[in-house]
Amino acid sequence: MRARGADLHALVGAYVMDAVPEAELARFERHLLTCEQCRQDVRGLREAAARLGAATAVPPRPELREQTMQAVVRVRQQSPLMPGESRQRRAGRRRQAPRRPSRTAGAGPRRWLATVALAAVVALAATATVFGLHLSSMQGRLTAAEQRDTAIAKILGARDATTLTAKVSTGGTATVVMSHRARELVFVASGLPRLPAAQAYELWLMGPAGDIPAGMLPPARRGMSGPMVVYRLGPGEQLAMTVEPAAGSREPTSVPLVLVALGG
Repeated sequence: MRARGADLHALVGAYVMDAVPEAELARFERHLLTCEQCRQDVRGLREAAARLGAATAVPPRPELREQTMQAVVRVRQQSPLMPGESRQRRAGRRRQAPRRPSRTAGAGPRRWLATVALAAVVALAATATVFGLHLSSMQGRLTAAEQRDTAIAKILGARDATTLTAKVSTGGTATVVMSHRARELVFVASGLPRLPAAQAYELWLMGPAGDIPAGMLPPARRGMSGPMVVYRLGPGEQLAMTVEPAAGSREPTSVPLVLVALGG
């Protein structure tokens, strides 16, 4: 079912959890460009998710290593199978084997078990470390997303904000919201043709100072690319989009697919 009008506001939670239906994602992200309340709700829910992740990151207790070592020593281990021997025969061999008490009889197996226990503790510690690094990376991405959202809100809320729309020659639509006073713009594209893995869309500022790379457009998510913020607009420049190698180019290598005159 399609979300209409005010129903788009109800998709904030699903959007943060990446659970918005494909048919609605592009419409909701366009809605975010003009709805300050939804942008604030998205930022708040992302911060809550980060705090929840931090709260669940529990480092191993200092005594865990000693407890693991003691528990492993107490657990009775089965003897290994001899070549061609079944488990039933092994059980019979264990029952028939004479018991010869010795102070050092369990020294070898216990040393082996201690090594296994130590490896287990190291694995647990490594898991905790990797989880911590993942959490730190996630929080870094959230910070970058928050900075981008702040820049977008600044541009959309500018008194001189202007919206420009242009068709892409190979298909799709490009939308630009810009502020001359802030010398910044927000770029969003929808319906762009999918490119081979070795290629990507790149934005450029073309003007009196030459062709300046403005960044690689991220891969489309369910039909929508962006939003992307472009900074340091100059007088008389145009915003262009070309197809370039996936790593980007220092100068355009193809004809612009769309060219938006920024004015000013």
